[in-house]
Amino acid sequence: MRKITQLLLFCILFMQLNAQNKTRTDFNKDWHFKLDSVRSYTEAVYNPHDGWRDLTLAHDWSIEGTFSKDNPARPDGGALPGGIGWYQKVFRLPVANKDKQTFIEFDGVYRNSEVWLNGHRVGMRPNGYISFQYDLTPYLVFDDGKYPNLKLNILTVKVDNSKQPNSRWYSGSGIYRNVWLTTVDKVHVDHYGTFISTPQVSEKTATVRIITSLQNSYATDQNVTIQTTVYDATGKQVGKTSSNKTIVSADKVINNPAVSVTQSITVEKPLLWSIEKPSLYKAVTQLIVNGKTKDEYETNFGIRSFAFDIDKGFFLNGKMVKIVGVCDHHDLGALGAAINTRALQRQLEILKAMGCNGIRTSHNPPAPELLDLCDKMGFIVMDEAFDMWARQKTRFDYHLDWKEWHQRDLEDQILRDRNHPSVFIWSVGNEIPEQGGDAARGDTSGRVIARELVNIVKALDTTRPITTANNNTGLNNNIILSGAFDLVGYNYNHNSWEKFRERRSGKKLIITESTSALETRGSFDNMNSDTIRRWPKRVNGNGPFINPAGDYTVSAYDNVSAPWGSTHEESIKALKKSDHVSGMYIWTGFDYLGEPTPYTWPARSSYFGIIDLAGFPKDVYYLYQSEFTDKPVLHIYPHWNWKQGDTVDVVCYYNKADEVELFLNNRSLGVKRKTGDDLHIKWRIPFEAGTVKAVSRKNGKTVLTKEIKTAGEPAGIILQADRNSIHADGKDLSFITATIVDKNGVKVPNANNLL
Repeated sequence: MRKITQLLLFCILFMQLNAQNKTRTDFNKDWHFKLDSVRSYTEAVYNPHDGWRDLTLAHDWSIEGTFSKDNPARPDGGALPGGIGWYQKVFRLPVANKDKQTFIEFDGVYRNSEVWLNGHRVGMRPNGYISFQYDLTPYLVFDDGKYPNLKLNILTVKVDNSKQPNSRWYSGSGIYRNVWLTTVDKVHVDHYGTFISTPQVSEKTATVRIITSLQNSYATDQNVTIQTTVYDATGKQVGKTSSNKTIVSADKVINNPAVSVTQSITVEKPLLWSIEKPSLYKAVTQLIVNGKTKDEYETNFGIRSFAFDIDKGFFLNGKMVKIVGVCDHHDLGALGAAINTRALQRQLEILKAMGCNGIRTSHNPPAPELLDLCDKMGFIVMDEAFDMWARQKTRFDYHLDWKEWHQRDLEDQILRDRNHPSVFIWSVGNEIPEQGGDAARGDTSGRVIARELVNIVKALDTTRPITTANNNTGLNNNIILSGAFDLVGYNYNHNSWEKFRERRSGKKLIITESTSALETRGSFDNMNSDTIRRWPKRVNGNGPFINPAGDYTVSAYDNVSAPWGSTHEESIKALKKSDHVSGMYIWTGFDYLGEPTPYTWPARSSYFGIIDLAGFPKDVYYLYQSEFTDKPVLHIYPHWNWKQGDTVDVVCYYNKADEVELFLNNRSLGVKRKTGDDLHIKWRIPFEAGTVKAVSRKNGKTVLTKEIKTAGEPAGIILQADRNSIHADGKDLSFITATIVDKNGVKVPNANNLL
């Protein structure tokens, strides 16, 4: 009776799943959560009076905590708490589902998750970024209308992020990505069970190749016909094919490509997926047994051709394209690690407007929603798997799980992501410690692991190149010396890009990570902006880093970088010099929580971003916009609130013009033009309160005008939403910009009022 009494305390969710062949249900609502105090599964019984609370996933409990230098994650890891969290959900399933199979899919749980259903341990996964699925069928109970309080399913998830540090950046904690419940017939397309490629592509026709893997949990063999129909983005049918009957043996999975069912469809006059027009198609796979459709499985894909060339870099659909990408971590600033599709979409919109055309998922498998958005918006994705292999970077990181889990995790990532047209490159490692090692003394672990990982990927996908991100670009790098990679990834070392072909004959180059410039949006010192510094100055030559202003900011003049990196201008110039460089992924697109280089506590978020933590562009954003978009650009900075006697560098980024003239209070300060490989122009002038105005001209005609005014004291707030309406679904977001202005409506750049 005690167990029944406890069950009656649960808040019950009635799952009205119908008896169709397949349902996939959002499983994020009506969870209960408790932090830390519960240590064992037997204690994890929901009681609303015992510290449990109700919530909707996705959820990151770390972002709810208090920043502290004493948190074991440390400032590099975000200075927020970890711990152990328990999630519990109660649900009913109709008896009509009893003869089907039911799976639960987690898009990501950070980290060391264990799952129980009705007292049975279903499984565990240590990796905090990988998506995974469990078959719940053997442990479910079904509601037949009799004794309903005894027909409850109790799902319990333990998440253990207590052993820290385990990350070099902010990881978040909890079930921070979406959860899905899927019910299918016992004969169905396997999990991630389709693989679509386009081996032949032209403007006239494209061959679409579909490999389908099947699962049969019936006690008898099933004769299955696979019918696949391809639709374009408008819903128009553009191709269809049916297979011969295939015998699917009882209780077996056909996952060997040699025995999987392969189909081919020709699409006439295909709409090619590109950065500018990311056209998508949908394949609908139906499994038919004895004339009845047993399963229907949808796969989105794109039709495109691409190649990496030793001399000319990257080609997409026969056209040379320079990849100008960014690296980004998975957190969403103040929202933490919890997935939100609109927040991701906003980030990509801001990057797209900058001229960015690529995303590197540093340094882990991304949320599925990110790849869906990249498919729709046109980004070239480097899909990365690991930040370390068998050797540690932090004490409790994935190296502890490497031996047992790396193959399974990598296979699951490739199977999940290989149909995304935005994914062009697989990366199996970032700045791996196994790059080094003395081969003469028998240390060849980097070569051995590299070859193993490449073989794992190629067993599942041979349509994309594989790389690693190497910060050791010397000739003794064991990973490169493995010979496993024909696409070599370099991190930084911008002075060596031009001579790459001399050093690594026959290899192709992608800059997997570049720049690491440091800037605080809106913060400037009045030192010469052309003087490049590899760090802000140290106090007395040691101790914490500090800038000339004496605070935890870095000047935004694009003249400060980490010692291993370069400024944005240096990186862009190096990229432009070398046709053979396929492109670069800049560190980073957005600032992120953790890794507050060059400072330590109380700094707790990065300075690397082209865009700050709130999503506001730093001035260097407009450098990229002027170089890599067709949009007319005229941008001058810094602000114009200085002290009398200050001398200020006014920097200008522009395009679509021959020259720019600068005025101070209607007095001309001269006309300047970019020469040689210049990416900006500059005036060094004494401060005088008033108005700075820039005018760009083409053939003597004005193209754009830009003004910056001296602001008075704060007098008001202007609020502006990013969209006029949002979906009332509990997930959509409106981002509202609050601008502090003076009595004349001029933005006050140094306002620090509490809002």
